[in-house]
Amino acid sequence: MTAPWLDVIGIGEDGWEGLAPSARARLEAAEIVVGGARHQSLVPHLAAERLEWPSPFRELAEELERLCGRKVAVLVTGDPLWYSAGALFLRRFGPDAVLFHPQLSAFQLAAVRMKWSLADVETLTVHGRPAEQAIPFFAHGQRLLVLTADGGTPARIAELLTEAGLGSSRLTVLGAMGGPQESRSEGIAAEWSGSAPDFHVLAIECFGADGARIAPRTGLPDDAFVNDGKMTKREIRALTLSALAPRRGQMLWDIGTGCGSVAVEWMRAARDMRAIGIDISHKHLGMAAANSVRLGAPRLDLRPGRAPDALDGLPEPDAIFIGGGLSEKTAEAALAALPAHGRLVANAVTLESESLLTALHMKHGGSLIRIAISRAAPVGRLHGWRPAMPVTQWSLTK
Repeated sequence: MTAPWLDVIGIGEDGWEGLAPSARARLEAAEIVVGGARHQSLVPHLAAERLEWPSPFRELAEELERLCGRKVAVLVTGDPLWYSAGALFLRRFGPDAVLFHPQLSAFQLAAVRMKWSLADVETLTVHGRPAEQAIPFFAHGQRLLVLTADGGTPARIAELLTEAGLGSSRLTVLGAMGGPQESRSEGIAAEWSGSAPDFHVLAIECFGADGARIAPRTGLPDDAFVNDGKMTKREIRALTLSALAPRRGQMLWDIGTGCGSVAVEWMRAARDMRAIGIDISHKHLGMAAANSVRLGAPRLDLRPGRAPDALDGLPEPDAIFIGGGLSEKTAEAALAALPAHGRLVANAVTLESESLLTALHMKHGGSLIRIAISRAAPVGRLHGWRPAMPVTQWSLTK
């Protein structure tokens, strides 16, 4: 095992004085110190060559690769492995090349300032990501700590909260925590007009307005989606997601995505879910794109194409849903693409598709169920049950 050549050092607003002796020693021994202008200003006395972070940030790993073998220190804020550059370096260089020197994270400092138990809040980031990614975590009574993109983030989050029926939520901007320029400002989402420094953490206490209809994390109502009526309805969607069994960081292929209802709910299940939606209809892909943004899954990857040909070259899936375009070739290609423990779910409403699922079940096993849903509806002055078309569902874990 070779000695680590890359030190990733968390630094706070207290600068050099807040660093552990081991981190100071590695910084003083470094030939090159990499960091943003704010980080570099916290250690002005070092004699090492200085490099600014490139833009876009992902190019940093390529820059460092050219420096492999030299003594390099990268300055980051707080904990390098909590929404920071540490994970990128581990993927690129491997654990033997990197040595981490963590500092108190922004989340820890913010929880202390707010007097919140860190274990009881959601910690999110919209730094370098769409602000809409926070939407699935909006819920009455929920507390959120959010790493922001810049001084405009609180206004955007306030707008999203208000649109979601949570305009009564309280926002607290915690700027430059732990340093001489530390600041704090507060306000209500629906009335937000405050300013914020570019470097801050946003603390949110979510409160629903009286009478507001607040969307659940999963099991979204059908009318939450832009759709043309051809979609996986709420009750069927719940059973479909249950069979797909979403787990953190996993990839879904949603074949025949339609308005994207299954893929969107898959991505709302956890902050790092991934999904690719495939459809031959540009109209459907447009609806899915609109739903992905407004419902908090802006990273949904939508691709035009017809399965099974459209499946070639896609990243390996952990789960596959066939909601449209079902054929034997597509089902067999999906099964072949799944790794061990991967899940496949296919839904059918026509007799022909149901017959195909029956044959696939006989050939490959798994579970075959028929789902019949009826909803109460007016019958003149009274009410009765109005049945929806039954759905046959085949599911299999490889």
